[in-house]
Amino acid sequence: MTVHDTSGSPGRLATFFATDDDWEREGSITLGDWLVGAIVLVASLATLELIRGVGTLDSSDAPTWVEWLAVVSGAALLVFRRRFPLTVALLAGAHMFVAGVWLPMVMGLLPMQIIYFVAFFAGAAWARRRRDMVVVMGLITLFMFAWIAWQYAVGSGLDEIRESTADTEGSSLIGPVSAYVLLTTVVNLLYFAGAIVGGQVAWRGARQKAELAEQAATIAAQSGQLQRRAVIDERLRIARELHDVVAHHVAVVGVQAAAGRKLLERGRPGDIEGAAEALGNVEASAREGVTQMRSLLGTLRDPAGDAEAGAEGVRRPEPRLEDLPALLDGARESGLWVDYQAVGPVEDLPVPLAHSVYRIVQEALANVRRHSTADRAQVVLRVDRATAAPYAEVEITDNGRPRHGTSGSGLGLLGVRERAAIRKAEVDIGPRAVQGFRVRVRFPIETEVPA
Repeated sequence: MTVHDTSGSPGRLATFFATDDDWEREGSITLGDWLVGAIVLVASLATLELIRGVGTLDSSDAPTWVEWLAVVSGAALLVFRRRFPLTVALLAGAHMFVAGVWLPMVMGLLPMQIIYFVAFFAGAAWARRRRDMVVVMGLITLFMFAWIAWQYAVGSGLDEIRESTADTEGSSLIGPVSAYVLLTTVVNLLYFAGAIVGGQVAWRGARQKAELAEQAATIAAQSGQLQRRAVIDERLRIARELHDVVAHHVAVVGVQAAAGRKLLERGRPGDIEGAAEALGNVEASAREGVTQMRSLLGTLRDPAGDAEAGAEGVRRPEPRLEDLPALLDGARESGLWVDYQAVGPVEDLPVPLAHSVYRIVQEALANVRRHSTADRAQVVLRVDRATAAPYAEVEITDNGRPRHGTSGSGLGLLGVRERAAIRKAEVDIGPRAVQGFRVRVRFPIETEVPA
């Protein structure tokens, strides 16, 4: 069985000319096109008159206005070369043929040769469909070489060459007539091939530039999406922070206010001091809640700020493990007995991870005070870096039962799950088999990501 190679010369030519590419290069008539046409027109007419002045056109029988008309019509083609590239290329080929037959001296002018070259170049560079370009430019090239061959085979071309080279000795390898024919063929081949290949190279450059512009637009769009996503993520983060702060401190305020009210209602000796202490705890918790909310809102007003905050409301650092004892003391002051145990090198936890641990403990204890009958809770923080998969685990358990009529919105535990998902952590939230409720989150330390 014979296997045919499809990567031969036709395939490579089709690839080079991009015949299967549907991209269309849009062109329009601009002021620059009119300027090009005007400059070429002036240069062509000036060259024509200079040649006439030295007597080169004495053998031409055509009226002057016809020669001028040929030059003007040729220069006018360049104005429309980008808007109608293949039409201009066909008209330039026809103009070249007509002028070559009836006005050969005009057709041979250097400005006119430049006009034809630019027209053919534009046909290859600006054609909308590459298949049409290949067909049209191929037909123009074949027609021009057929015309040259006809002049040599049937016309008076060879006779004129013999007359002009009659006194020439020529080369011992090739005669003057053959040399003239070969030279003319090579020059025309380079002329048309240069225009077509150069135009195709220009088209490919424009195609690549358009692809880069499209990629840049795609990158800009994706960048905008990422920025919007970052804004949404930041809003969710701040919403979680606000929920944790408000839930914790409002729970403390509620418990302490209820305790103070009961003490005042009993009116026993010593209850006034207890009520005053409860109200003091309410005040302290309210102040701390307001301070933390100001800190969070400061991130919206001045994201670049990193100054520590006081009562003035300036930003301060986010809570860390060093702040955990104060959090537990606040829970104890509200009547909940809390036991804390740290296992392993907890002091080496990265700050963002420590912040997540703090917020999870804060949310879990707030839920215990609001939704449980528990009077005891245990917080255990374990850090193990010796295993194959180092981890940091925080577990909060209590000994209570759900309190009726205190169902929440579920946003607190949702925030815990979101914090865990961001850091690819394992989450175990739910009732314990024996008694109470458990919140356990295990963070893989090696996949630590920025907060």
